[in-house]
Amino acid sequence: MPKLTLAVALGAFASFAGFLFGYDTGYISGCKEMTAFVKVYGQLQSDGSYLLPSSTNSLITSILSVGTCLGALCGSFVGDGLGRRYGIILYILLFFIGVACQTACKSLAGFAIGRVFAGLGVGGCSCVVPIYQAECSPKQIRGIVVSAFQFFITVGLLIAAVVVNATKDRMDASAYQIPIGIQFIWGAIIIAGTLLLPESPRWLLTKNRNDEAKKSLARLLSQNIDSIEVNEQYAEIAANLEHERKMGKASWADCFKGGPGKHRQRVITGMALQALQQLTGINFFMYYGTSFFQSAGISNAFIITIAINVVNMGSTIPGMWAADNIGRRPLMIWGAVGMAVSQIIVAAVGVAIPSDDLSGQKVLVAFSCIYIFFFATSWATLAWVITSEIYPYEIRAKGMSLSTATQWLFNFAIGYATPYLVDTGAGNAGLKTNVFWIWGGCCVIATVFAFFYIPETKGLSLEQIDILFRNSSVLKSAVYRREIMENDLHDDEIVNHDAKNSKAGHLEQAKVPGSDSQMELQA
Repeated sequence: MPKLTLAVALGAFASFAGFLFGYDTGYISGCKEMTAFVKVYGQLQSDGSYLLPSSTNSLITSILSVGTCLGALCGSFVGDGLGRRYGIILYILLFFIGVACQTACKSLAGFAIGRVFAGLGVGGCSCVVPIYQAECSPKQIRGIVVSAFQFFITVGLLIAAVVVNATKDRMDASAYQIPIGIQFIWGAIIIAGTLLLPESPRWLLTKNRNDEAKKSLARLLSQNIDSIEVNEQYAEIAANLEHERKMGKASWADCFKGGPGKHRQRVITGMALQALQQLTGINFFMYYGTSFFQSAGISNAFIITIAINVVNMGSTIPGMWAADNIGRRPLMIWGAVGMAVSQIIVAAVGVAIPSDDLSGQKVLVAFSCIYIFFFATSWATLAWVITSEIYPYEIRAKGMSLSTATQWLFNFAIGYATPYLVDTGAGNAGLKTNVFWIWGGCCVIATVFAFFYIPETKGLSLEQIDILFRNSSVLKSAVYRREIMENDLHDDEIVNHDAKNSKAGHLEQAKVPGSDSQMELQA
């Protein structure tokens, strides 16, 4: 195994973009409950108090996702055109514009525009960063490196809850301006770290910058540029790229075509995966957790929100380990089962026990935390890992754009609809805790989806994952994966099963690039 020093740095600095995602999601939940915030953006009531209407609540919360969806869709053009690193930096600069607008503007329109620009940055990074990590990470720890993006999301959520709790009692605009404005620091850290990291060798090869690609690969593997490992991986990537070039440049329409590459299956899997991640109900806690716990009769709702985020962050760590040790498929299946059970229990308790009952409150909090545990150890981390690795190179950026944009589209829909679903009063459904029946039902659907659509890809290179999709079904993926690893199979030519060999459990051997072919590729 190569030295992993730079891979750890890659996970830390590039994944810090996830911190922006988490922090930006987390601070808005608490800010909307601040007296100073409600006075600026709420409506004056007849009794002299201020109230944030459901329409304003929905707009402030969900408008971020309009920007994130657009940013994610443009991630393909930005990541392929500017490169992975400079694409990340461009999106951070757009994020800075959004932070400045939210900090300085006192009108609802100005704040909403700031949320859109911040969303462009967050959505673009959420598309480009996992691609960059997947292309640059050693296959042995790719799951950990990519899932570090989710870990930093949870860190951002926790830090946001802590900062909001520290400033919530201020009676002037600084109560919410401090939590928002501090994001300039987080963005500056990402830019500084990204400038120190190498560019993706796969992207460099697509631009015919072969010498730079090899140097980048040597840095990522912490090996000498002439080492055997660098030459082998360089030859494998180059051979795979050459095969894809022979097939022609992929268009957006190609993402939804069938054929031996199974593009349509992969793209639909990625989009459905990200949609279901949102439909499990996680952003109900992230966006509306504080107000939900307050409405449930819990007096220290801000502290409970911090506790929820501590559980979220802590549970992500075993999820990162499990991605490369237990595997993608079992974690996704059993994680969905655990989430479904937890959500259904919360819904049942909410119906059966009054909100002022202390024991009922404890059960709500306990099973909310259990749900968060199952989510953080499975769907939270692995959604990013799986979508970053299942696409072949010719549609990787486009496929990632589509799946990430799908996540943000559903994020918007849930963020916009939730106040109308949960709140009481005219024009609202008044579901309160009954909304957990919806989330629980979606978790049941997620269980079925994981069983039939998520393959096992643990320990495979991106090129070997392409072989798996071309030659195996999802239900047989674990067995086929072991065959690929036992034969150390690479994709310098497309591998097809022979019917007899398939029954015998053998693979038709593919050519592994030798020293002569390596020299040709380097030339």
